Amino acid sequence: MSPRPTLLRALRHRNYRLFVSGQLISLIGTWMQTVAESWLVYRLTGSALLLGVVGFANRIPVFLFSTVGGAVADRYNRHHIVIATQAASMCLAALLAILTLTHLIQVWHVMAIATLLGIVNAFDIPGRQAFVVELVAREDLQNAIALNSSMFNGARVVGPAVAGVLVAAVGEGWCFFANAVSYIAVLASLLLMRVPPVPKAERPASMLAHVAEGFRFVLRSKPISALLLLLGLVSLMGTPYAVLMPIISDQTFHAGSRGLGILMGASGVGALIGALSLARRVGLKGYGRSIGFAAIGFGLSLLAFSATRSFWLGALFLLPAGFAMMTQMAASNTLIQSMIPNSLRGRVMAVYSMMFMGMAPIGALLAGTLAGWLGATTTVGLGGAFCLLGGAVFLNRLPGIREEARRMILAQQQPSAQPTVPPAELDSSLPAPVAS
Repeated sequence: MSPRPTLLRALRHRNYRLFVSGQLISLIGTWMQTVAESWLVYRLTGSALLLGVVGFANRIPVFLFSTVGGAVADRYNRHHIVIATQAASMCLAALLAILTLTHLIQVWHVMAIATLLGIVNAFDIPGRQAFVVELVAREDLQNAIALNSSMFNGARVVGPAVAGVLVAAVGEGWCFFANAVSYIAVLASLLLMRVPPVPKAERPASMLAHVAEGFRFVLRSKPISALLLLLGLVSLMGTPYAVLMPIISDQTFHAGSRGLGILMGASGVGALIGALSLARRVGLKGYGRSIGFAAIGFGLSLLAFSATRSFWLGALFLLPAGFAMMTQMAASNTLIQSMIPNSLRGRVMAVYSMMFMGMAPIGALLAGTLAGWLGATTTVGLGGAFCLLGGAVFLNRLPGIREEARRMILAQQQPSAQPTVPPAELDSSLPAPVAS
C-alpha cells in the first residue's frame, strides 16, 4: 500500500466519510465552546476552584451514567441514539449562547448546562464509539479509530485558536452560538447515512443484568483492565492540566485569552501528529509498549511545562504532551475495540468512557483544590509525576498480559467467538487484525 491509501483507507466507506465530514465541523465548534466556557468562568469568578467545579459538573455524569449509556447502545439502534444525543447537545449550546449574549449568564447557569451536557455525553460517547464499527469493515477499524482521533485533534488545533480571537474580539457568547450552528452539519451527515440493521445478540431482560455483564467481561480480561487502569490514572492526574490553563495563561505567562488559545492549540497540534502517526500504522505490533512509553512521555512533558516561566517554551512542551496523551488514548481505544465482541462493545466502551472522560472531572476538582493550595504549575507537575509512575508500572506488567491479549484479538476474528468468557494474557508482537 502506498502511504496515502494507508493513511486514509477508512474513508473508502461512504457512511464513514459522512460521519467524518459532519463531526469535523462540529468538533471545531465544541472546542471553541470548551475554551470560551473556561474563560467565561474565570472572568466571572477568578477562581481556580470554580474552574475545577465546572469541569467536574461537565464530566461526572459520564462517570456515573455511561454504563447505562453503554447498555442502551448495545440494546437499541446506535444510529438513532447518536442523532438524539447530537440534537440535545445543539439545544444546550444554543441555550448557553442565548444566556451569554443577553448578559443573563451566571456561574450556576454554566454549571447546570455543563451537567446536562455531561448526561447527554454519557449516552453519546459509548453510542458513538460503538457506532463507528458499523461504518467500516473490520480491517479498517484501526484506521477509523486513529482518523477519529486525528479529526478530534485537528479541531482541537483550530477551535481554541479561533475561540481565543473571538473571545477577545466579541465575547464568549458568539463562540457558543457558533458551536450550536455547527451541529447542523452533524445532524445532516447522520440523516444522510444508509446504515443496514445490525442484529442484536440475545440480551438479559434486566438492564442491571445487562450492565453487570459488561463489567464482568472487563474485570475478567486482564489486558483490558490494565489498559483502563492506566487510562484512568492519566485522566485523573494528568489531563486536568487543561482545566488550569486559563490561570497559567493569565497569571504565570500573562498572556490572557489569546495565550490560552495558543497553549490549547499547541497541545492539539501534538495530539494531531500523534493521531496521524497511529493512522499510518497497520496491525497492532508494538501498541502495548507505545501505550506505556506514551504515559511516561506525557508525565515528563507536564513536569517540564510546570517548571518553565517562558510562554513560548511552555507552548513547546505542550506539543509532546499532546502527542503522548493522544498516542495512549487512541492506541488503548484501538486495542480494546480489537479485543471485544460487537454485542458487548457499547458496555465495554462505556467503561472506557468512565476511565477517559469520567475520571477527568474528579481530577478537575482535585486539580482546582490543589491549585488553590500549591499553585497551578506545581499541581500540573505533580500530575505529571503520577503519569510517569503509572506508565512505568504498566510496562512492568506488560509481559504477563500479552499472551491473553493476543488470544482475545484472534478470538474476535472468528465469527463463532463467545463474548462473555474472555480467553485466558500487550505488546510488541500482537498480530494484525484481519477481515472477518
